[in-house]
Amino acid sequence: MSTPLLQLRGIVKRFPGVVANDGVDLDLYPGEIVALLGENGAGKTTLMNIVYGLLRPDAGEIRVEGRPVVFRGPADAMAAGIGMVHQHFMLVPVMTVAENVVLGAEPVRGHFMVDLARAARDVEAISRRFRFEVDPKARVGDLPVGVQQRVEIIKVLYRRARVLILDEPTAVLTPQEVDELFHILRGLTQAGHAVVFITHKLKEALAIADRIVVLRQGRVVGATTPAQTNEAELAAMMVGRGISLELDKAPARAQEPALEVEGLWVVDDRGLPAVRGVDLQVRAGEIVGIAGVQGNGQTELMEALMGLRPIAAGHVRVLGQPLTRLNVRQLMEMGVAYIPEDRQRDGLILPFPVYENLFLNRYYRPPAARRGMLRLDVMRSKAEELVRTFDIRAASVDVPVGTLSGGNQQKVIIAREFSRPLRLLLASQPTRGLDVGSVEYIHRRILERRDEGAAVLLVSTELEEIMALSDRIAVMYRGRIVALEERERFDRHRLGLLMAGSAA
Repeated sequence: MSTPLLQLRGIVKRFPGVVANDGVDLDLYPGEIVALLGENGAGKTTLMNIVYGLLRPDAGEIRVEGRPVVFRGPADAMAAGIGMVHQHFMLVPVMTVAENVVLGAEPVRGHFMVDLARAARDVEAISRRFRFEVDPKARVGDLPVGVQQRVEIIKVLYRRARVLILDEPTAVLTPQEVDELFHILRGLTQAGHAVVFITHKLKEALAIADRIVVLRQGRVVGATTPAQTNEAELAAMMVGRGISLELDKAPARAQEPALEVEGLWVVDDRGLPAVRGVDLQVRAGEIVGIAGVQGNGQTELMEALMGLRPIAAGHVRVLGQPLTRLNVRQLMEMGVAYIPEDRQRDGLILPFPVYENLFLNRYYRPPAARRGMLRLDVMRSKAEELVRTFDIRAASVDVPVGTLSGGNQQKVIIAREFSRPLRLLLASQPTRGLDVGSVEYIHRRILERRDEGAAVLLVSTELEEIMALSDRIAVMYRGRIVALEERERFDRHRLGLLMAGSAA
């Protein structure tokens, strides 16, 4: 076998109170794709940040093509042929594809002029070589999400990367776009590149990887190939116990409507229509899932239903009352719970301790308050109960919630919203970026609330989640609901076509 493009030996990284990487060894060879799996907090991101020069290891060695290297920053890593495509695209929407690709490494004509013609030619050359089919003159903001991701990969290749790190690359893609991405990655490996594919989706790891490496608690606990394993074995390896990948879901017992939406129009932050004439009804005791590629109005819809964004036109009734007569606190008092799309921006106050975040929606009520005064000792005691009940892994309830892993931050939100009477749940991307153990836990909690009689409106870009949890499925495309039917009427192919705007 040839010399590895990338070798990690004994990589150690410590943070206060935790060892994020504990003697990690990893080899990456030309022409292969290695899927990197692990729970939230297992050390995957830390390890790849070290490889990309964003962090310095406390111990261990990195070798590129057999040569020891020390990276002082991402520029050093890129110079060594390592590129990273982040989960959240680093693109400027108003600029063209060529301008985005060369940004920060612009070809110049003379001494001062950026040579955009040459930039376009370079992008065209990369596109032809790998069959990316990207117009270098197209404005990035006008491109579908799947094509934007190709632009990110072209950016890395333009900088001559041979090792590509892809962090959750399929999070916002349709099934058809995932297939196209896999085709592109296979083309890259045939040309001698190597890919690290970070994912939580076990099916995808089995479909695309040549090898699969599993981290748990900062250590490599297993390395295998798709031919030698299956989803259940990988899940057990990740979390250290058996995981049920099939939900035991009883038929819905739908009752009276809890949420009624008629002709709803909502504008986005630019003042443009984001939700266009939506009609929707969610009944007590059922889960209605909304499928769609990110950016088709789901965010604005959920914010409007929670009273966080004004309604431009239409009517909404929540638990029998007009939404326009209610504020957010009144909605919460009525039994409406909200899991926001962005847990860090909208769901938590990261510098606040865990116990305060657990009481953000009821700090003004007993037992958290009495006669207008906060009872911090009571809040801590109740928070410790919730930490045990909801399996939140934190050193103590006094640590800042921002120090927790993504999965445990999400569990804080789940514990806060689910530990009070609940009649309507608005759940937006409830398991985004979470590992299989956390996903299983949150899915079961949502089903419990449905079975107790709560109405659930679920927005997710994860088709497996929509199909596993939903009793009825709606598909949003460009602000409109283009299909709404019983779950049994859909399969992945049809959902993917509808999400992309194709009739099916």
